[in-house]
Amino acid sequence: MKHSIFMKKAIKEATCSLDKGHGGPFGAVIVKSGKIISKAHNTVLKLNDATAHAEMNAIRKASKKLGTYDLSGCEIYTTCMPCPMCIGAIRWANIKSVYFGATSQDADDIGFRDKVFYEEDFLELKNIQRAECLKLFEKWKIKEDKVLY
Repeated sequence: MKHSIFMKKAIKEATCSLDKGHGGPFGAVIVKSGKIISKAHNTVLKLNDATAHAEMNAIRKASKKLGTYDLSGCEIYTTCMPCPMCIGAIRWANIKSVYFGATSQDADDIGFRDKVFYEEDFLELKNIQRAECLKLFEKWKIKEDKVLY
């Protein structure tokens, strides 16, 4: 029953995104111990920010509210299957449960390009100046007050 309540809140956020022209039909809610920690919608168009997906916005709000990047014990409800960027952020935030409505194929069917991120190699990854960059890693390695995340 609670799943339905949380998904309805995500749907309401997505509706807000559509009604205000902030972005696509994407909303997300983060829950911990049965309580809503944050809710957000897609603001890609509003902010001209390709990373302003609903899940990313919800993670940012939850992290700010809880005062930590570690959202262990939280769940996320989202109106669409998270894209690879959002999945990465969800994993970095230590969220273990993702409940989603529409699929990436559904998003592709209405003109979003989610499918390409799962099917094609679209980046040229080129390793350059590794030795210089590894000096930063060495500095981190010996740093005594580092915080691993």
